[in-house]
Order: sequence, then C-alpha cells, then structure tokens
Amino acid sequence: MSHQVCSLSLTDAVNMAKLAALAHSHPMSLRTIESCFGSLYSTFGLEVEGDLVGFAILHQIFEDATLMDICVDPSKQGRGYGQMLLQAVIANAVQSKAETLFLEVRSSSLAARHLYSKYDFKESGIRQSYYKTENGNEDAILMELAIN
Repeated sequence: MSHQVCSLSLTDAVNMAKLAALAHSHPMSLRTIESCFGSLYSTFGLEVEGDLVGFAILHQIFEDATLMDICVDPSKQGRGYGQMLLQAVIANAVQSKAETLFLEVRSSSLAARHLYSKYDFKESGIRQSYYKTENGNEDAILMELAIN
C-alpha cells in the first residue's frame, strides 16, 4: 500500500474538516482550519493510495512551535499513520530551528499520550476542564519537546 506525507494547501481544507469531524468529538471548524494556512503554519497530509487519511498542523513563531492538531481517520488508526505525521512535524520544527515543540492533548487520549511520550515529549502542565466532552469537560495535558 503506497503512502506519503505531503504538504497541504487551502484547497485541502474541506477534506481536513471532514476528517476532523470523524476523528474528534469537538473538531476545529472549517473556518479555523482555513485560517491555518499562511506564513506561520506548516500543514501536512498523509495520503494512502491517493486518499487523504490524516493531517497535522504546525504553528511556529520564532523558536516556539506548536502542534495545533494531528488527526487520522478513525478507520485507519493503529497503522502508524499518526507516528508518520508526528515525525514530519518534528522534522519540520528541527529544520525551522524551533527550540521547543509544544502540544496539548486530551487526558483521555491515552494512545496519543503514549505516542508523544515515545518521542520524548514531557508533560509540563494541565489545563483543567479545558476540552468539552459529551458529559462535561476534561483536562488538557500540556506537553513539550526540547528540540535544539
């Protein structure tokens, strides 16, 4: 099965929003995704057999980079696609001379937290009741990776 990580453009925003709606209980809106194209952002897609199955959005200001979102079609999860996207994000942050890569993750997202820990992200804080859930709210775990 052929797969590749590629750069995405504004024309991919609709497909990104569709993926986000499948993968996240409270996804970014199309308008928010569209705002993630510009000089401060790098947006990556993962295509399998020509179909977009995942994406990642990196925002960088000077030496601080932030993973804004990483998303894989739920029917394609567990195949290493999230890891491929994360590797692309880290490589881009290194190339762009970022010193620290930040992210936040739902406390309930154990698979994502495990992936980030595997790449040496360290927990650096908690935003209590930050994310909406169907039954209320849950904490956001703040994580960071020292790069350079």
